[in-house]
Amino acid sequence: MRIFPELHFGSRRSLRILERNVVIYRTQWLMLVSGFFEPLFYLLSLGIGLNHLVGSLSAGDRLVTYAMFVAPGMLATSAMNGAVIDALFNTFFKLKVAHTYDAVLATPLDVNDIALGEVWWALVRGSIYATSFLTCMIILGDAGSPWVLLCLPGAILTSFAFASVGLAACTWLRSWQDFDTVALIQLPIFLFSATFFPITLYPGWLQGLVRCSPLYQSAALLRGFSLGQIGPSSAVHIIYLVVMGLIGLVVASHRFRRILTP
Repeated sequence: MRIFPELHFGSRRSLRILERNVVIYRTQWLMLVSGFFEPLFYLLSLGIGLNHLVGSLSAGDRLVTYAMFVAPGMLATSAMNGAVIDALFNTFFKLKVAHTYDAVLATPLDVNDIALGEVWWALVRGSIYATSFLTCMIILGDAGSPWVLLCLPGAILTSFAFASVGLAACTWLRSWQDFDTVALIQLPIFLFSATFFPITLYPGWLQGLVRCSPLYQSAALLRGFSLGQIGPSSAVHIIYLVVMGLIGLVVASHRFRRILTP
């Protein structure tokens, strides 16, 4: 029995949306290339500045440098920001301003293909940025284990989860002013997800809330991969992000159908 019968996960038609985005960004390659500099600036600033001021931190059963602790969290943050920006801003423009999807639906593609195709594109873009970030981590010595290579699929999973939810959230936005609300939600998630320091430093009551944050789940997963600390908790983080992505994709499909179908 299909758990999500309304989504055709095997449909190749959704790849046409991916192809369209690739063709468009082929003429806007500078926007993609600029994403390569973000991780380099982040990691250099951490390694040159804060790394020497903070010293070593406890991560699981070992002491690591501050840069080594923060780098996986920044990778998770980069995957989140890239997915949310692409799923919200670009999709909002296509949906509410350019009405691109009205033309798409005049073809054999349907709303499921649109939702899934936009997620495919978010995964491709997220993969590019994650690869550049991971490369910088390894070159600068911020990787604590050969298992760090697993951070790449982990970051792609993060992009999937946040892109799906962002795509669903986009359908409720009415104007550009609503993006202020998005920033209001995104900022505390970024600041209170144990990205910059261990979760044990939070008050006890706040630790429970932080553990519910999707960015915390991603940061903890990638930090475990980077430091070679893989165990049952890694499976919990993965399941959390997979379920989050699937729910977001289903909701996005329903909302697209409601908005675009006469």
